[in-house]
Order: sequence, then structure tokens, then C-alpha cells
Amino acid sequence: MKTILVTGCSGFIGHKVSELLLEQDYSVVGIDNLNDYYDVRLKSWRLNQLFNNAKAKNFTFYKISITDLNSIRHILSRHYIDAIINLAACVGVRASLSDPWTYLDTNIKGTLNLLEATKDYKIEKFVLASTSSIYGNNQKLPFNVSDKTDSCLTPYSATKKSAELLSYSYHYLYGINITIPRYFTVYGPASRPDMAIFNFIKNIDCGKIIYVYGDGTQKRDFTFISDAALGTIKALKKTGFEIINIGNDHPVELNYVIKLIEDALGKKAIIQYISPHKADMKDTWADINYTKKAIHWKPSTSIEEGIAKTVKWHIENRELVNSLN
Repeated sequence: MKTILVTGCSGFIGHKVSELLLEQDYSVVGIDNLNDYYDVRLKSWRLNQLFNNAKAKNFTFYKISITDLNSIRHILSRHYIDAIINLAACVGVRASLSDPWTYLDTNIKGTLNLLEATKDYKIEKFVLASTSSIYGNNQKLPFNVSDKTDSCLTPYSATKKSAELLSYSYHYLYGINITIPRYFTVYGPASRPDMAIFNFIKNIDCGKIIYVYGDGTQKRDFTFISDAALGTIKALKKTGFEIINIGNDHPVELNYVIKLIEDALGKKAIIQYISPHKADMKDTWADINYTKKAIHWKPSTSIEEGIAKTVKWHIENRELVNSLN
């Protein structure tokens, strides 16, 4: 049984990746600092899903931060780790404008700590979560992994780009097998409360105003969580150094997504359109042709199916959702 260290295991993507790994008979060592960027009760809910998993005996959890190298070394000294999937990060494009120092510490220093540990403990594979936001002002659609990524619009995307560069250095110097998935607007059940779809469903359900930056015609390549998690696990394949796009390859307008939520809830949205945010990209679209070849992955969930599943989870967990700050 292979053992995978998953950082950020109580996060949105980290939780689902850990769950799928357990289902596929991996052993998972999960770490998370359970920070309060958003309501910890949602992180605790996700963590409890792992503790209550049918294969929970293969799950071990440590509450630490990836900025703490000594704690990382302590964990690696206690477990034989075959691969690391680094999903721990300070997230949020707009939030990075107000506290860039925290993003620097976690996304760059934390990644450096894990790369050092990967080198020292001779771990076979390192997977680094990155983001479509590093494509920045790139006007050419769809985004290809060979496109320039030197026009990052926010400290968040700049720190993720820096983490990518560090990863290449460690691959070049020490021969570490590294794959970097760039995620495109991942959504689904139990997502982050600061994400648009979670926010829209909650507020439409409660009859509250939803705020849309711009006129709602901006397009996003929304990627369903189970597809993103499966792509992450397939990225464990040893391939030298690779960057891949994890997206749905089917961008849709935000207004269309709102309509799908309205139909699923049977309620009309109260929409207030506000000025576009300078940190936001106009449109995103993942070119996944290389990803299909590299890791034999492609998405299987349409936006219509994904929204229906997400709204269903919301309805089943209304008490939890409405209690969150």
C-alpha cells in the first residue's frame, strides 16, 4: 500500500483528493493547520468525513503548518512517504491584496520546506497545486501550458508562480519527479464559502442579494471537484517535470451559472451588478489536450450536472451552511 502525504487535507480540494485516495486503497497522511481564513467548522466537517470514511484506518492526521519545517521532518521520520501532494496554500485572489505577507509565507516558504523534505527523504514524487490565475492578462484563449505566465495580476498568483519556479529548480538540481496541475475554478459540494458558486447558492436560497462583479457575461472554465481530484491523483504518475491544466475545457458565462442555480433551487436571484474588480480575469479557458496525453485524464461532469449535485449538497446540509460565518 502506497502512502501519500496530502497537505491541506481539510481544504476543499485536499479533502476530496484524500477521500479518493482512500477509496483507491492508498494510505493517506494528512496535514492541515486548520486556519481561520474561512469558518473552521466547514474544515472540521470535511475532516470528519475522512475520519468516518470506510477506510479511515488508513488515514492519519496532523495539525501543523507547512511553514514549520521541523514538524514536517518529524512526520516524515515517522512514516514512509511515497509521494507528496501539496494542496496547502493561502487562497483567494482578492484576499491576497490585503495580506500578501501571509501568501508569501505559506505559498513560497511552505512549498520550499516541502521540496527540501522531498529531497532529503528521497520521496519519489511531488505534486504542487497551482492556479489558472497565473495566466493573468493573457488574451489568447484557451490557455495553454506553454503560454507566458509573467503577467500575474495579484500576490496570490505571483506566489503560486514562484512556487512553480522553485519546483522546477528542485527537479533540475535533484531529479525530483514533479507535476504541477493548474486548476481552473474548481467548484462543488462543500467548497469554500468565499467562492462564487457557494456564495450564490446560499444567498439565493436565503433570498439575499448576490453581488456580481461586472455584467455577468465573463466566462469561467468551471471544473467539478471530483474531476479535479481525480486529475490530481493521476498526476502522481512519474513523468519528470510537467505542468498540466486541470479544467473543464468548456467555459460558460456567470449569468448562465446563476440561471442553473435558480432552476435547481426553484428560486429567483436578487442580483446587484457592481464594477469589475481589478484582480479578476475576464475569461478563463483551459486547453487540456496535453493533460489528456500526459496523465490520461479528462473531465466527465458538465456544468449542469455539477450545479445540480452542488445544490443537492447545499439542501442536505442547509443547517451547516447557514451557520457558517
